[in-house]
Amino acid sequence: MDEVRPISGPAAPGLASLFPPGLQAIYGECRRLYPDQANPLQVTAIVKYWLGGPDPLDYISMYRNVGCDAQNVQEHWHYVSFGLSDLYGDNRVHEFTGQEGPSGFGFELTFRLKREVGETAPPTWPAELMQGLARYVFQSENTFCSGDHISWHSPLDNSESRIQHMLLTEDPQMTPVHTPFGLVNFLQIVGVCTEELQAAQQWNGQGILELLRGVHVAGGSWLITDMRRGETIFDIDPHLQQERVDQGIETEGSNLSGVSAKCVWDDLSRPPEDEEDSRSICIGSQPRRLSEKDTEQIREALRKGLEFNTKAALPPINSQRQGHDRPQSRKDSLESDSSAAIVPHELVRTRQLESVHLKFNQESGTLLPLCLRGRLLHGRHFTYKSINGDTAITFVSTGVEGAFATEEHPYAAHGPWLQTKLPKEYSWPEKKLKISVLPDSVFDSPLQ
Repeated sequence: MDEVRPISGPAAPGLASLFPPGLQAIYGECRRLYPDQANPLQVTAIVKYWLGGPDPLDYISMYRNVGCDAQNVQEHWHYVSFGLSDLYGDNRVHEFTGQEGPSGFGFELTFRLKREVGETAPPTWPAELMQGLARYVFQSENTFCSGDHISWHSPLDNSESRIQHMLLTEDPQMTPVHTPFGLVNFLQIVGVCTEELQAAQQWNGQGILELLRGVHVAGGSWLITDMRRGETIFDIDPHLQQERVDQGIETEGSNLSGVSAKCVWDDLSRPPEDEEDSRSICIGSQPRRLSEKDTEQIREALRKGLEFNTKAALPPINSQRQGHDRPQSRKDSLESDSSAAIVPHELVRTRQLESVHLKFNQESGTLLPLCLRGRLLHGRHFTYKSINGDTAITFVSTGVEGAFATEEHPYAAHGPWLQTKLPKEYSWPEKKLKISVLPDSVFDSPLQ
């Protein structure tokens, strides 16, 4: 449970030495922007996370930002989190790994909310939203980075608003802070409509953020969220979809290299009773888990899918990644810069399959055209990672190196991970490929 109170922290120079250096550093950046707001309202976790409380963020400060007339930026509320980075440096929350790397998870969240006429105090619901995102980061140990999209499927303020999802970008005013415990970046949450989220999924988050910056009522240059916005950028300017998004997908491809999904696959070339080695998931018994190297390869595959390079590559199964940017105790976002193995290693042989049946729920199935048009056509790869287990399905094209699916053997399985190699022509009946888009209920039952 959180409480709202005025901040009483290192805003007073004489008290600065009493506050942890990580906390001080972020306060210092806030004071640079808001020198006249030494004591802003702050949402505070009553029981800190490191004392067993449920909320990972120790504090969320809320500032009144007057905007910028020169840039046509309207007045708004500015929220800043404290807790995703290492505030204390004593291992109570984050492992201290030195000054050169990231502090904690390496970032704090910010949010800019349009100030409504007559509002004298900032709404506190964004603080709970930020706590929810922080809980996800702490529980999954997945990090966020600029350009990421977050499917929320609910109005951010629990109203009837069309703003039901989020993109992440660099905060336009706050600069990265070097603390004694590492570097802290500031990632701003940007509320978006469903159509804008879908465009970000199909093209890339950075492209949609740039379009939002160009439409004042959709955020403007500082990407201020207006929960009362009733039109998408495509409603406001219908040409954006075809001239910018569709053209961007055609010319640049999609930066979406993978999604968490409801999916399974079957090996149709083996008899149904051969459950020991014929299916990607084991029905009625203990499922297999992805090996350490498989997990590394999938994560690296997804990471590389976001890079603007001409040749996509999957690292070989027997490779050992070097130069992790984060300590081994941290997992990584599927769409960021580093990864760490999280599943115990086991030896699993790679099998070539003659015929496979791929099953996706309807939401996942809608991304198949994007997989083909925005990824494989550009020599890239696309992975569906099951949310119900360790099953993974990766589509690879002829431009992807290091895949264990080949032209001769287009279907190959390594434990529960299936790779499917497709040519640029997507009619392939002689290979007996079968893909089904099924209702969610099929995947919610014990037997898929």
